[in-house]
Amino acid sequence: ALKIGGYTDNVGDPAANLALSRKRAENTVAELVKLGVAAGRLEAEGYGDKHPVADNSTEEGRQKNRRIDMRVTKK
Repeated sequence: ALKIGGYTDNVGDPAANLALSRKRAENTVAELVKLGVAAGRLEAEGYGDKHPVADNSTEEGRQKNRRIDMRVTKK
């Protein structure tokens, strides 16, 4: 099983960023299902601006933080 995590940069309202990150993860799950992955093997979660991988003070850093990550939760 895979857990799809959606993330945003820290610009804007935190609640809106959380909703956006959740939608980003859900859209990724929907695309994987279209490609034939069983929906029961996928989980989506939004994390908003938590867990940045780059510096939010630069455009390049903010761009890197607007991302999707995948983690294997069950083999």
